[in-house]
Amino acid sequence: MSSEGFLKEVQAIGEKFLLKLQKLPKAEPVEIVSFSVVLLFIVTVLVLTIIACSCCCYSCCGCDGRPDPRHRKSQVRPAAH
Repeated sequence: MSSEGFLKEVQAIGEKFLLKLQKLPKAEPVEIVSFSVVLLFIVTVLVLTIIACSCCCYSCCGCDGRPDPRHRKSQVRPAAH
């Protein structure tokens, strides 16, 4: 998918979202609850993704951006009998 097609797709999704938000005050309670649940799910996924990425980056690189030597992986070799 080209970047132009992607931008058009994002714009179409944004317009649908804005239209849904405009119709929300007149919507039935079931629609309001379902919209809230979907919105809460999306926000939760984004927050968990940010937390996971920041924790992974922190454990690998530390605060200064350099790899932490304490977290180096060591190979385990079988013991000779």
